[in-house]
Amino acid sequence: MLWTPELALYLEDAPWPATKEELLDFANRTGVPMQVIDNLQELDDEETEVFESIEDIWPEAANHEDVYFNEDEDGDYNMEY
Repeated sequence: MLWTPELALYLEDAPWPATKEELLDFANRTGVPMQVIDNLQELDDEETEVFESIEDIWPEAANHEDVYFNEDEDGDYNMEY
């Protein structure tokens, strides 16, 4: 499983807290890149587990709080530090 700040950004508006199935449903409905779906599918299959935030599935996300994303006119995200 490989998470990056760019991939994690796609889950920013996910319905937190959420189960793995709810996150997969959100990802499929919103057209996220396949890498995000692959990462979510690799999560533990415990149905009752609820993830409170992206930090629950990607602990390193807390280290990226100083990274900002700006969407350009093409809809691409650029990182700024």
